[in-house]
Amino acid sequence: MSFLKELWLFLRLNKKLWLLPIILVMVLMGSLLILAQGSVFAPFIYTLF
Repeated sequence: MSFLKELWLFLRLNKKLWLLPIILVMVLMGSLLILAQGSVFAPFIYTLF
């Protein structure tokens, strides 16, 4: 949790809030690929990429 707090402070203090959507999209895509690796829906998700 301290990592997220530090990241938020860095983004806010250095006025880099435009990086937040990029980080969120990267985390969502990574988690989608990790979850899809062993599921039945893997062929359908891989067709998106």
